[in-house]
Amino acid sequence: MADLHTVNKSPFEKNSLEAAIKFSLAGSSILLIEDGVYGAMKGTVAEDMVKGALGDRKVYALKSDVMARAIKADRIIDGIELVDYTGFVDLVEANDKVQAWL
Repeated sequence: MADLHTVNKSPFEKNSLEAAIKFSLAGSSILLIEDGVYGAMKGTVAEDMVKGALGDRKVYALKSDVMARAIKADRIIDGIELVDYTGFVDLVEANDKVQAWL
């Protein structure tokens, strides 16, 4: 089994998303929560980095945090799956470890 990496900081203020992608292994999952969901948006400087990660990792964004920040579904990078809180719990249970990138 792989690891779940959670990112709660905007990629425009911290390098948490970049670090999570750099240090996560193929097969890992990355979950964007809180301001980390800004990293799921198309047309930003983070888009290419996230698309590269989607090649061998799964990337998720917490739907309630996306909605709270008024990010429309058509602005989410293709391949990122939106999950609810139950999906968040499922990801935690499905992985060996959870690494929080603060």
